[in-house]
Amino acid sequence: MNQSYFAQMSKFVLAATSVAIFSPIASASATLGFSTTVAQISKNSTSQQLLADKKVETRSRTTTIERQTITTESRSSSVSTKGKKTGFSLAIWEPSGNLSEVIARISVKSKGSKGYLKERFLGDYKYKIKQKAKFAKGLKASDRIVVRLYDVQNRFIGYSEFECLSANTTVNLILSAKPTEYQVVRTVYGVDADQNGTIDAGTTTYDYFTQVSDQRVSFLSSSQTFQGSQFQVEGLSKIAGTSVYPTSFTQGEYALVRQSFVSVFSSDLAEALQATPGSLVQVIEISDNSSYDISQMLMNYRQVGMSRALQVGFSDVSTNYWAKDFIAELASMEILEGFPDGTFRPDAPVTRAQFAAMLRKAFTKGKIRRAIAFKDVSTQYWAYNAISEVYQMGFLNAVIGKDFNPTQRLSRLEILVALARGLNYQTSASTDTILSVYSDSTTIRREYRSLIAALTQRGIVVNYPNVKMLNAERVATRSEVSALLYQALSSTGQVANISSQYVVGQQQQVAVEEQTETLREGVKTRRNCNQGIGNGAEGCDPGNSRPHGGSNDEGGRTPGNR
Repeated sequence: MNQSYFAQMSKFVLAATSVAIFSPIASASATLGFSTTVAQISKNSTSQQLLADKKVETRSRTTTIERQTITTESRSSSVSTKGKKTGFSLAIWEPSGNLSEVIARISVKSKGSKGYLKERFLGDYKYKIKQKAKFAKGLKASDRIVVRLYDVQNRFIGYSEFECLSANTTVNLILSAKPTEYQVVRTVYGVDADQNGTIDAGTTTYDYFTQVSDQRVSFLSSSQTFQGSQFQVEGLSKIAGTSVYPTSFTQGEYALVRQSFVSVFSSDLAEALQATPGSLVQVIEISDNSSYDISQMLMNYRQVGMSRALQVGFSDVSTNYWAKDFIAELASMEILEGFPDGTFRPDAPVTRAQFAAMLRKAFTKGKIRRAIAFKDVSTQYWAYNAISEVYQMGFLNAVIGKDFNPTQRLSRLEILVALARGLNYQTSASTDTILSVYSDSTTIRREYRSLIAALTQRGIVVNYPNVKMLNAERVATRSEVSALLYQALSSTGQVANISSQYVVGQQQQVAVEEQTETLREGVKTRRNCNQGIGNGAEGCDPGNSRPHGGSNDEGGRTPGNR
């Protein structure tokens, strides 16, 4: 690799209470007509053999969090380098002093435009009472974090759920004096943009109670049925008579308060969410000033931390396949999936319509232009909505006039150009110097050279089997598109870094305290769809983008048989 390229680029890293025993709340809440949100408490079922097989691997992966950043030139002024950090710090309190330690089982339900993705396990963490830990990266505003609490005897003692805010969030969970009898948790949280451990002045403090009874969790509308002051912690706000919830908890299809029945647990929960703490994965002991990379944890626990309804392993993608991790992570994020026969077809080509469906699932950003009516894309076409949206976001252009050519197979160059344009990535460094890392750089068309250089700087380009060969005009395969799209997501700071010898420039990466901060202009990860890229020119419905579902307008089958 030409070292002068990296010498041209400057390195940077952006930092990234005494409780009185009260009357049973269940009867009191029933008297006042509190509504109930239902949750089946997870059952203790797991395999000790699986623990034995995975214990060493889990320990090494969870205690050493990979933090890497790419060597890069200073960004163009059009790309924001000061994005807000979406993460949370979590503290657990029990003011009476009857408990000294608890286990917090943490999971995430990522928010998409049409609802929430399936819950994913983030680990079991042993806390000393009053201890705090920070969880960062891999989250976006409106994602929901679920915390199930256990005592050190693995008895379930409480449940809470909170919403990630637009900046760093500080969260406090407060337990009753006898949590095994009164499984009540007070949740107090709010924006902590300066990350000093307190809720910022002038911002909303969310303050509410959850109660478990008969394997059901109630999000209570009020604390007036018991001595709420017994859940008071010094330094936190005084308990209000009426609970304060984020809007999404009280309104809309996914509200948790005043709903007749909302299932918090489901039969297809991840294995790790049903197992007894410590029986399937190792419990992580929180130390002072601990910090955990959520995006890395998601990857670490991929095998046991995802819903059984999601397929991340495919019969034609071997354990040593070069793009296995890229494919598996995008499948776990519900951005793509395989075919009904259990295959992924990694060498199949990708059409413009299929790529539009993938982009729509992966990213959401402001519209930079108005939609146009493509002559060759009817309103009934399976990818109509995806094509319209990604065009408005700037990822894909018309081909000739008002034609989109939805079944046209895309080259690697076309994939890269679409990503650079949609993410508005530019470079101010010497394009020729940057592109000199490619032995076939002279084949890159002049009008696209600066765009490819910008992607190269950000570690987005993946070349298989020869990392020095861009092969710009070669038709892109499903596996190549998976790798390139994942790296584009990684460049925004929303997913963990995947180490691969085929990522251009990755051998120059260095370990740092935090990953590169989000570098994008209004781009956020969007993990809200179930389908993947399709099976080439047959026009299958990989994105589930057709307005009324079903198969495509050319009679093909959809991945997942949906």
